[in-house]
Amino acid sequence: MRVKIIGGGFAGVEAAWQLARRKIPVELWEMRPAKSTAAHTTGALAELVCSNSFKALRVESAAGLLKEEMARLGSVCVQCAKETAVPAGGALAVDRTRFSALVTQKIENEPLITLRREEVTEIPETGTVIIAPGPLCAEPLARNIQKLCGGALSFYDAAAPIVTAESIDMGKCFFASRYDRGEDTDYINCPLNREEYETFHAALVSAQKAHTHDFDVYEGCMPIETLAARGLDAIRYGAMKPVGLRDPRTGKRPWAVLQLRKENCGGTMYNLVGFQTNLKFGEQRRVFSMIPALANADFVRYGVMHRNTYIDSPRLLNADYSVREHSRLFFAGQITGVEGYMESAGSGIIAGINAANALLGLPSYVPPRATMLGALAHYISDGSVKNFQPMGANFGLLPPLDQHIRDKRERYKALAERGLKMIEDTAESRF
Repeated sequence: MRVKIIGGGFAGVEAAWQLARRKIPVELWEMRPAKSTAAHTTGALAELVCSNSFKALRVESAAGLLKEEMARLGSVCVQCAKETAVPAGGALAVDRTRFSALVTQKIENEPLITLRREEVTEIPETGTVIIAPGPLCAEPLARNIQKLCGGALSFYDAAAPIVTAESIDMGKCFFASRYDRGEDTDYINCPLNREEYETFHAALVSAQKAHTHDFDVYEGCMPIETLAARGLDAIRYGAMKPVGLRDPRTGKRPWAVLQLRKENCGGTMYNLVGFQTNLKFGEQRRVFSMIPALANADFVRYGVMHRNTYIDSPRLLNADYSVREHSRLFFAGQITGVEGYMESAGSGIIAGINAANALLGLPSYVPPRATMLGALAHYISDGSVKNFQPMGANFGLLPPLDQHIRDKRERYKALAERGLKMIEDTAESRF
């Protein structure tokens, strides 16, 4: 009945903690410090390799709602974060050394968790297993995951920003597919005249780029700013080509067009097609908001370019993080396509609960879609997502309220209240 968990990052420790709470023994395998990665520097569990911030604390934010939902399900990472917090305004930031040390201490002191400091290169053929190796999965295990997934393992090097549908100015854009191919609602087209385009192009090529690590590798997907630097018309013949489109407001072909494509089946989020970018986040907001239809856009994910090993989850996983073809196997963490420290930890909570439920003969537990945990679980298992890319917590993932609230703060507050009530209701009925 012992569960084997591969990976001692945020997802792995949360999954182990949930199983131990349900009196199920766990073997937690972590290869560090015997074998490290290009990003890690210690052997501590749940080591922070980038920022020491877990984003906003206020429940009326997407990140805050996620953490509060996790806390109500018994998150060890949220508990340790609050115990090792440092002043950070409205954010939850931690002393990274104390945080990881405290997580490690709690795991090591839990009698039902056995910590194995060894590398796992093969996926166990028997028993219940949770695979949570993180975004820098070691090559031997990555090859075996790829074999298990039928080659559906990606090295994601480029992703375009995503905006909420409600923040797009529909008075300055139009629905259409090129040459009228496909449904009229497949794409939103954001036109620019010559002056608007040249102003946008100048800002794009001069914008500040983000720092990249030595282990970041991106090939094949050129950043939009790199392509733009090749000449004034380079992206007008590429991602922003107006060919096959006619603006119904003018009856003419625009000088340039940015196309937006649905990111989810609910149509609450749209992807900036072809706008893979390595610009700093603040620069992305500044420059891309120069496109008239995006002047007040709400960016739920910025474009990124870095190495990130993940599986094609919508084709492989159920919403409870189990593998569709192998019910004893679960995935958790960034390898599933959730992006961020707490998002990874949250997936570990749900995977751990469901691994326990499978062993105890209980039905799967997937939080409702209107919760942040549930929204992420449904996103990574949504077969309608065609161009799957990692996603962090954001309100664009949640279904709209029954009654529209114009004020954004009040709307987010109502979304958070709805989500927390659903977490409480489902948790009380299941545990």
